Amino acid sequence: MVQCSNNLLGILNFFTFLLSIPILSAGIWLGKNAATECERFLDKPIVVIGIFLMFVSIAGLVGACCRVSCLLWLYLCAMFLLILLGFCFTIFAFAVTNRGAGEVLSDRGYKEYRVGDYSNWLQKRVSNAKNWDRIKSCLVYSNVCSTYSSRYASVSVEEFYKTNLNALQSGCCKPSNDCNFTYVGPTNWTKTAGPYTNEDCNVWDNRPGTLCYNCQACKAGMLDNLKNSWKKVAKVNIVFLVFLIIVYSVGCCAFRNNRKRSYY
Repeated sequence: MVQCSNNLLGILNFFTFLLSIPILSAGIWLGKNAATECERFLDKPIVVIGIFLMFVSIAGLVGACCRVSCLLWLYLCAMFLLILLGFCFTIFAFAVTNRGAGEVLSDRGYKEYRVGDYSNWLQKRVSNAKNWDRIKSCLVYSNVCSTYSSRYASVSVEEFYKTNLNALQSGCCKPSNDCNFTYVGPTNWTKTAGPYTNEDCNVWDNRPGTLCYNCQACKAGMLDNLKNSWKKVAKVNIVFLVFLIIVYSVGCCAFRNNRKRSYY
């Protein structure tokens, strides 16, 4: 039993070390070859995660297999901080995603979204002009509206209104239902005479690079997408935390074994 915990911890950290190599390589590759701001945004976090995993796994591997108590102690401290951060993130993620949902429209297959329906913390992510310019460039680059336009190009107006659009397509690729514009195509609408009750109606433009990317509805669609993603990550994080706690417990056993061995 004494040897088992050390061996198990060594095996777990060996696989973690192997995992850190492709993660670190991917981060370095993105930093050198990224073509857009969206890809460059990911390189630094990925490199940090890769380096962290590599050093922690080395400390755990050497500490468990070579019975170096000081390294194992550092490993356990790092694991404790990781568990604490994961726990805090999970609570925070559920707290900021507990508000917000699309508005169901009469005789429409899609929903529409409002920024004010979401938590204040999420609203601040899109209220900053610099942040939104970066997000907007990513949306344009990802061809969200180009794909949507191609998919529904041949549908009639009646069929279009029954279409189940996702939050980004509804908010960024078409004008708000409040505008009452005349449908020509999925991204081509004829403006009616104002004034409009919804400011997004003034912002809409048929040009592919503009559309409704500067609309509040697009920001709300982005928040809804972010909310759903964070909820999924938080649920996965619960499973990850259980795994980390098990590994931490094995590490504590191995550390205790090292201490007992040093007494003899």
